[in-house]
Amino acid sequence: MLLRYKKAFEKISMGLLSFMPHEKDVKKLLETIHMYETNPDWHLFLWKKGEDLVGLVGVRMNNTDGIIQHLSVNPSHRGEGVGKQMLQSLPSILHTSSIQPTEEIKSFFEKCQIEKEED
Repeated sequence: MLLRYKKAFEKISMGLLSFMPHEKDVKKLLETIHMYETNPDWHLFLWKKGEDLVGLVGVRMNNTDGIIQHLSVNPSHRGEGVGKQMLQSLPSILHTSSIQPTEEIKSFFEKCQIEKEED
């Protein structure tokens, strides 16, 4: 289930973001979280599986288009389709049919799209 970010999820969100190559530095992580907390065009969601938060997806809205800035899954839950489930849930939550990745996450995004077509 996709949950909207709230301050109580800050530490787990930073942990999930830290799995992304350009988000290793604590200062950078704090800046990223701050953008999601303060910019109305930036939306952060966490994926809850059972009792655990195991994935994260961050989207920047550009008018009605969603641009995925961050997409991360806890390594112990990779290969379970969490990324694909997050991507499939986004359009209804964001009320958009146009969702595109940034260059940084494009390969993972495309992998999830290919898996979606194979199902």
